[in-house]
Amino acid sequence: MDVQNGGKTVCIALAEVEKYYRFSRCCHWLQNEIMQKESSPLFAADIITELKRQFAFLSGGRGQDGSPIIIFPEFPSFCEIGDQEFRNVLTYLTSIPSLSAAGVGFIVVIDRRRDRWTCLKATLLRISGWFPANLHLVLVLRPTAILQRTFSDVFFKLHRDDFKVPVLMLSSVADLHSYIERSQLTQELGGSQYYCHKTWISHRTDLESFAALVKRMAQRLQVFGREMAETELPHNLLTAGNLLNAHTSRKDSLKEEITGALSQGRKLLENIREPVRRDPDSSLNPDQLENLATVHRLLSQLNESSTAFDEFWIQHQNKLELCLKICQFEHSFQQLQTELEQATETLNAFSDVGLSPAQTEHLLQELTSHEKKVCEVLDRVRSVVAEGQGLIDSSQNVDDSVAVKCSELQKAREILIQELKDKKTMLTQAMELHRKLEMVCKWCDDGIYMLASQPLDKCQSQEGAESALSELEFYLETANEKELWEISTVWLEYESILNNELRVNFDQVDSSSRNASVSEEEETLAVLRRHVMNELLETERAYVEELMCVLQGYAAEMDNPSMAPLIPAALQNKKDVLFGNMQEIYNFHKRIFLKELETYTDCPELVGRCFLDWMRELQIYEKYCHNKPRSESLWRQCSDCAFFQECQKKLEHKLGLDSYLLKPVQRITKYQLLLKEMIKYSKGCEGSVELQAALSSILGILKAVNDSMHLIAITGYEGNLGDLGRLLMQGSFSVWAEHKRGHVKVIELARFKPMQRHLFLHEKALLFCKRREESGEGYEKAPSYSFKQELSMAAIGITENAKGDSKKFEIWSSSRDEVYTVQAVSEEVKTIWVTEIRKLLTGQLEAYKEARQQKAPEQFTSETSSTNRKNESSNLRNGGVEKQKTEEERGKELENILEPGMTQRAKGASFSFETKPKRQDIRSDPTPLGWTKGSLSLDASVEHDGYFSAEEQVTSDPEEEKEDKLCEDELRSMKIEEEIQLTEETEDPEE
Repeated sequence: MDVQNGGKTVCIALAEVEKYYRFSRCCHWLQNEIMQKESSPLFAADIITELKRQFAFLSGGRGQDGSPIIIFPEFPSFCEIGDQEFRNVLTYLTSIPSLSAAGVGFIVVIDRRRDRWTCLKATLLRISGWFPANLHLVLVLRPTAILQRTFSDVFFKLHRDDFKVPVLMLSSVADLHSYIERSQLTQELGGSQYYCHKTWISHRTDLESFAALVKRMAQRLQVFGREMAETELPHNLLTAGNLLNAHTSRKDSLKEEITGALSQGRKLLENIREPVRRDPDSSLNPDQLENLATVHRLLSQLNESSTAFDEFWIQHQNKLELCLKICQFEHSFQQLQTELEQATETLNAFSDVGLSPAQTEHLLQELTSHEKKVCEVLDRVRSVVAEGQGLIDSSQNVDDSVAVKCSELQKAREILIQELKDKKTMLTQAMELHRKLEMVCKWCDDGIYMLASQPLDKCQSQEGAESALSELEFYLETANEKELWEISTVWLEYESILNNELRVNFDQVDSSSRNASVSEEEETLAVLRRHVMNELLETERAYVEELMCVLQGYAAEMDNPSMAPLIPAALQNKKDVLFGNMQEIYNFHKRIFLKELETYTDCPELVGRCFLDWMRELQIYEKYCHNKPRSESLWRQCSDCAFFQECQKKLEHKLGLDSYLLKPVQRITKYQLLLKEMIKYSKGCEGSVELQAALSSILGILKAVNDSMHLIAITGYEGNLGDLGRLLMQGSFSVWAEHKRGHVKVIELARFKPMQRHLFLHEKALLFCKRREESGEGYEKAPSYSFKQELSMAAIGITENAKGDSKKFEIWSSSRDEVYTVQAVSEEVKTIWVTEIRKLLTGQLEAYKEARQQKAPEQFTSETSSTNRKNESSNLRNGGVEKQKTEEERGKELENILEPGMTQRAKGASFSFETKPKRQDIRSDPTPLGWTKGSLSLDASVEHDGYFSAEEQVTSDPEEEKEDKLCEDELRSMKIEEEIQLTEETEDPEE
């Protein structure tokens, strides 16, 4: 059958219609069966309290003509039963037997052997006054007491006409047996029938509960079946998949409920058969047999309905799966159509064959690269066509549109293959033509050289002229061996690829071919520069589009009130944390940088100027990278929330938001790669210097980002890192620390095993930190650094080379009480660090000289200076606070450190004084870079592993004494806090 659905004709198999009809009929029969059993308006659960009083019950016995028996047992408080309670019980009891049994009429047995006539009369009047069914006979066991029996006989005769039903007064149980067989009476009435009222109520409630469950199941099956039959087939891949999943889930739920209902019915059957199982000689009474038959019928009908549902579901499932496959095919068809169009457009761009071998070879390489991508698309086309053909072959319900689309894809595939083959053939021919052209040029050049090299005196004689002519004729014959040809022949053979430029090249095949090769190389480089520029512009446009998608599809949606319920609490008001300054980056690239780059399209070698002009603005990436760890941590916390999934679904992105949040980091890194490529093809061009400067600036930004990412990982530093100035360098080193207290070097403080420290060089201080193990994931998987030591750049000196290892250098405090031997991983790293520290110290010296020129130097008398030194020494001994060096003292110290004349000693050379070199000079050179000759006088009388106190220095002239006194004051001005810090640091040798 054909059904119109959403503007499309959907074929529905006749088998599915037949299965649905059978399933619907089974559900209808099942509901009719239950409706027959629900003829009574009451259920046992509704009147459970009245039934438990047992003033009347249905024993299950039958009279001789098959009449159901209702027994009213001894019940002294029968008169207290309300009319509604009485009517509810009788109505329910009379509704239980089958219609055929109830049609014969009921027999009521009233047992009042221990009661009075008044109560008996009231019972008879109530029954005769209202009985909800056909009453066949009333059998009364009258009171056995003499007085009450007499009253009963007398008054029954007087009031017989008041009872509107046939009543028989019986004197004993034996009389009752003459009317009803003993097997149909309970044991209280002298019969043999076993009856348990509690069990009877349990069976009735279970049976009615099972019937209600089956009814609900039948209704749900019928509703779901109708819904499946009336379902409109979707034409969207996502909708089709959701519909199949939803129907499958509902089917599984219904099947579980059906299984539970069948299990409940089987358990009910076992309960009804319990008396027979317990006593094989016993048998079930008619009511129990009717209950058993009812449960059997319900189970049979439910089983049949379940089977019919399964058969119909298989047909429906096959239909939905076929619809899903068709939607998948159409989705793949649309994608491939787009990809084929893009591949064709890219292929059409290969219209040029190149003006030089290098250019043609480059075009051929690009075509080969494009061919790989095209082959992937063609493979997918073949796969989708095979899939569509499989759909057509496997089902007769697939419309003709699938075959049409398969034909379109196959045709487009063949056309693209042919175009690719033609382009490749064209470029291959062009390459062959260029090679032949080069061969012709070489042959011509060689011929010209041969003519130019012929000696003129040789041609003066006939023999010599004939010899020269013979050589020329022989060389001309080589043209045939090299397959040289006429220009007209070339034009005819390669007419399909020859353009005006190539024709000009052929016309210019002469001695200028060598110069042409130079211009060809320049043209090739120009083509490569344009290629790099095109890649820069294309990726820049794609980058801007991606940023816009993220900001509109995710960031803007966080402010959308309709999306608010999908946003988890952890993401509330965290847009700035998640996206950082992406909006600022997008505005800059969209409004400024992209437009500026486009102005350099025709002169790509000058694009370095664009980067230099906007380098300050590009530093906004530092802020984004600083926020990246927080952003990634928040993403991992909320990545599975419904908000991100809904946004990704709307944008139809295959990748999650985290991939797009990484785009700015990837972009700033991509710039330096593109600049390197542009520099490679722009050597000697006008803008090469600007390109190199732009590359250095971009690398500077990347280094600043990397350094700052390490800097924010420092823990334990109590001060403000911003007060230390700009971070210049950072890196890991092996460090040996040695300290001296007073006049004696503290041997136990020397570390023979180096400490691993990460150094941070700021403009104003040098920090020593310990690197901790990496932990976490992604951007959180970064090292942390525990702060250990800080050295002010205003109070340190350096020794460039420590003997024994060219990778070591020394950093020491002005008083040389603290010496740190630092070992780099390589000589290059060491040189870079020493150079940077020298720059800082040189800057301090220049600042000091400038300040000294601006103000007149202050004169101090030697007495005042001596008094000051004594006071300082006294303050140190009394635990007073250390005074910092004056600017003048620091300036003199820097002049000594950076004295150009001491370069030899700065390179680690041995001391060359009037005295002999000491043992410490041979072991290592602890002397600071540029230390003046008079600043330290060596004496062999006392030594402490190469370090000497100021008091051990021996002066030889007043000038040296003055310098020695200054050193003594510097040593005595060591901070008490530094001594405490040294002591604390040595207490933990493991650090």
